[in-house]
Amino acid sequence: MMRLFIAIPLDGEMLRAALSVQREFSRRGVRGNYTPAENMHLTLAFIGEYPEPEDVLLAMDGVPFPPVALKLRGLGAFGDLWWLGLERCEALEGYVRRLRHALAEAGIPFDRKRFSPHITLVRRAELPARASVEIAVPEAGMRAERAVLMRSDRGKAGMIYTPIG
Repeated sequence: MMRLFIAIPLDGEMLRAALSVQREFSRRGVRGNYTPAENMHLTLAFIGEYPEPEDVLLAMDGVPFPPVALKLRGLGAFGDLWWLGLERCEALEGYVRRLRHALAEAGIPFDRKRFSPHITLVRRAELPARASVEIAVPEAGMRAERAVLMRSDRGKAGMIYTPIG
């Protein structure tokens, strides 16, 4: 069994912007588990424990990825998990719908929560008593050319994400 997810890895301007927001969190005394630069990504479908990555790759092959322009927009939190949001992108939303449909048709289980595009910055965040999270999000974007199947393994220093295929 492997822990799998389908994602768009961050690069360039968008990665630099995400790291600058993380630095600002840290400067304000926010403690927690910060996402390392090499793990920054946008999850499209979380599969979880699954034994056959080849099945997932086959399902992905049946859904052409339309190159899309992604742009950062806003900062938010799910409880103690802080993230950067993205501007709405109909082409990406359509791809995710088709991708998830292909996974379902292939009998591959995945998290069926509504797609809410975000980039995780810090998990289990602890904010100092008077810390402000009014942080300006830099204008940044990137052109995504493909989705990648990723394997997630627990390492000594945290999670290690490895592209498959």
